[in-house]
Amino acid sequence: MKFGGTSLGDGEKIKNAARLVKEYVENNEVIVVCSAMAGVTDTLLLLVDKASRGRVRDVEITLNDLSEKHFRVIDDAIVDEAVKRDVKSIIKDLTEDLRRAVLSILYLREATPRSRDYVVSFGERLSTRIMWGALTELNVNCKYLDGGDAGIVTDSNFGEANPLMEITKLEVKRRIGSLLDRGITPVVTGYIAVNEEGVITTLGRGGSDYTATILGYCLDVDEVWLWSDVDGLMTADPKIVKNARVLPTVSFNEAIEMAIFGAKGLHPRALEPAMKSNIKVRIKNTFNPSHPGTLITAKPEKSGMIVKAVLLVKDVAMISVRGASMVGRPGTVAKILETLAKENINVMMISQSVSESSVSIVIKRDALTRALNRLETTLLGTGLVEDIESEDDVNVIAVVGEGMKGMPGVASKVFGAVAKRGINIRMIAQGSSELNISFVVKEEDGNEAVKAIHEEYGL
Repeated sequence: MKFGGTSLGDGEKIKNAARLVKEYVENNEVIVVCSAMAGVTDTLLLLVDKASRGRVRDVEITLNDLSEKHFRVIDDAIVDEAVKRDVKSIIKDLTEDLRRAVLSILYLREATPRSRDYVVSFGERLSTRIMWGALTELNVNCKYLDGGDAGIVTDSNFGEANPLMEITKLEVKRRIGSLLDRGITPVVTGYIAVNEEGVITTLGRGGSDYTATILGYCLDVDEVWLWSDVDGLMTADPKIVKNARVLPTVSFNEAIEMAIFGAKGLHPRALEPAMKSNIKVRIKNTFNPSHPGTLITAKPEKSGMIVKAVLLVKDVAMISVRGASMVGRPGTVAKILETLAKENINVMMISQSVSESSVSIVIKRDALTRALNRLETTLLGTGLVEDIESEDDVNVIAVVGEGMKGMPGVASKVFGAVAKRGINIRMIAQGSSELNISFVVKEEDGNEAVKAIHEEYGL
């Protein structure tokens, strides 16, 4: 069971999560994985930034706020005075360690990827200790473990470390397996691991989900449950489509596509270990635990649905690169992508006409200025590219479903539904897997396009 930041957002929510664990641990072997409390990871990243800029007062205020926040949560989450005293003592030591780490960055005015990972790791270490206390108060026989203590070993790619799965599997079986054999419930920090030298690393955004599926893979569990604040994966954003509904089952491939396009409660990387070992993953709502949620599996039951979900991706921009000299010139697209890669800009979507005279790409909106500067500097004036245009007022619509594979007329139905609403499509892309059709529309048309397709397919 992995609990997300919103599920552990305050003392009452931690108590609620602990009660859920208590309910299931009586008849099952359960491993608990905890994210940082909601907003804490972002605060820690901001704290590193403040420290590296030498902002002494801001650093002190943020450190004090973080400490006070966690002590308040302890008071709300734990009633037993002896347990509360133990947890507060541990949290005090952790916050002092955090203070020393941040002050070292402050004095040097330099943050390395290694020091950043160390500071950010405190979010999970603090929340998991409080969760351990709440479970102890409920008489759950449990043990706190950092991700490294649990046996997760990675390379040294700080910030987005990659698990060394063979050594991790051996270590997790030895460490976690022995606890389960003795009837002890492991309570493990999400997101955190160690490299082969024992230095703390982090698994990147969505890392707590990843921790859960790594442990599931290593121990060959029956299911991995990801607890969040949503009932499951949905046919569309309910803020856009009022009658959007929870999908009872989706395939791993569908879930990955949905996660890539921003489906709440899921990170695509987290599904890799589960896919590898064919372990079911279930998304459930901490605040509505009786709801069955969404089951992600290799072979979901046949639903007859051609399209499973319609997703809207905001905060993006489109760049179009044109030039007659691009026609028949090998390496043009590679040059564009290489130019963006040097600026550490990820391309979310790409489309090229068969004439080869134009290429369109979609990137995050906040990277647009850097992208344009680098592309114009590198490509204009070379005789290869005549014009570079951009649009920062666009959305991407993604239509996802395994039922689209080999099904004639899907694209015409999708685009026909959009055309009926008078919406112009700016760019189209579809992979050979036929799992997903993505297209770009003006930002003002984004919500209407989602509604049109959702209605067309009766989702």
